[in-house]
Amino acid sequence: MYPTVAEALTVPVLRRGRPTVVAGHRGLSNPVRWVHIAEISDIGELLSGGELLLTTGIVLPEEPEALRSYVTGLATAGASGLVVELLRRYPAGLPEALVGAAESAGLPLISLAAETRFVHVTEALTERIRDAQLAELRAAERVHETFTALTSSGAEPATVLHEVVRLLGKPVVLENLSHEVLAFDAAGESTAQLLADWHTRASAVTIHERTGYHEDSGWLLTVVGARGDDWGRLVIPGTEQPPHREIVVLERAASALAVHRLLSRERETLERQTHRTLLTELLGRGYDADILPRAHALGVPLTERTLVGIAVHLRALPHSPAPALATQAVLRDLADTVSLAARRESIPALVAVLDDTSVRGLLSFTEHQESTLLRLARHIRRSGAGWRQPVDVLVAVGTPVTEVADAHRTLAEAEHAAAAAPRDGDRELYRLEDVRLRGLLHLLRTDSRLSAFADRELGPLYSRDARTGSRLVEALRHFCAHGGNKSAAAAAAHVSRTAYYQQLDRIEQVLGVSLADPESMLSLYVALLATETREPTG
Repeated sequence: MYPTVAEALTVPVLRRGRPTVVAGHRGLSNPVRWVHIAEISDIGELLSGGELLLTTGIVLPEEPEALRSYVTGLATAGASGLVVELLRRYPAGLPEALVGAAESAGLPLISLAAETRFVHVTEALTERIRDAQLAELRAAERVHETFTALTSSGAEPATVLHEVVRLLGKPVVLENLSHEVLAFDAAGESTAQLLADWHTRASAVTIHERTGYHEDSGWLLTVVGARGDDWGRLVIPGTEQPPHREIVVLERAASALAVHRLLSRERETLERQTHRTLLTELLGRGYDADILPRAHALGVPLTERTLVGIAVHLRALPHSPAPALATQAVLRDLADTVSLAARRESIPALVAVLDDTSVRGLLSFTEHQESTLLRLARHIRRSGAGWRQPVDVLVAVGTPVTEVADAHRTLAEAEHAAAAAPRDGDRELYRLEDVRLRGLLHLLRTDSRLSAFADRELGPLYSRDARTGSRLVEALRHFCAHGGNKSAAAAAAHVSRTAYYQQLDRIEQVLGVSLADPESMLSLYVALLATETREPTG
């Protein structure tokens, strides 16, 4: 916010002195924090940095080496520049030693050909500096008010990053400590260019403070976290040496993000939110081309890969006074379990909770292997069974695809196979071909004609069970599941064969059909499966 040396030279009182930049042109962008009249030969040790010095040269030494030492002292102290009036000491021009030393040090050296009242220069520049300081204070106050409001409201990361872009006009990226991009705002620039090879670039940028500027990369970074729990970095890439205001904005944004994470501990993590957004776009088919670099920046490449959709369903919902909340908590933990299992198998994956019943994901293989999928499914099931409150899950996958445009198909197949799979099945992994007739009935489950068919076939049996407490529907289910084998069905039902045969006779009487008739048995089995697709799991 301070005026630069170049801007200071535009002040009218200095312009009237006919200034000429003799050396140190590369330092003309140095900020001028203060102005000193410096008729002292060893003033360097008295400076604190950012001063523009005014002198007539009267007290400067004559020896070339002493002049070079004088300039070195100014540069070491961080002086912004040196202005010398020529009329009294150097009417013929500044000494070569002074000019050469200033050029080597990058210290702007300005000569004034006309008499200049230095006191008027200090007054004019001090007024401009104070205006800049006041503007900086006002800007800092606006930043404070903005981020205080965002912090107190627990604003979402996207809102916080948008505010950074609005204030600074530069792209900003939020990454986790593994250098996976969690959120970003490209400030209107190319997303692909911003996130290109992000993991490699970010891994090479380290700072030793919580906030710092990495000169080699041109990145301004600050650590994001609270209470000793650092979990990410906020980055403004490709910037020049940042002014103090940019640092303040970045640190306040990091604080707002840390508070948001603390407030949302019991809600979905930011990583899962980001994955959910990408999966939703892929399922919708109308995704933006930016999804490829966004997924790649998360460590999940989608091009030149084999993609496999995965769905993980709870076989039974948790028992809780607030079952909806309990289910969501279990699903969030299950999503983390699926993500961890994929990492252990070195499978990049997008994983998220997309609804109230399942965890969905997209696995990205360099080479699809059946054994890897089976190991993944076993690990997910064992992990759920080992929780403090164990959960039983079933795992399903879709058909592998090689094009991102087909990702929606493998995702939909996995969900369909999981939803249609029998809740008492014992397969490690389900696919579309495993659910067969169940899968078809699941697709038709909302068709009123299928419901009417099931009611016609089984209605009298359900009514009898409800009225008398008999378990004829269960007996029929065992009979159909064992292909009409009465002995096997009786054993599965845990009743004697004599008692079971009596149940079958009663079923035939209630329904008015013969169970020995293959078509009757098929119709009843279809009706049972259709009824199961309508029943909530639990």
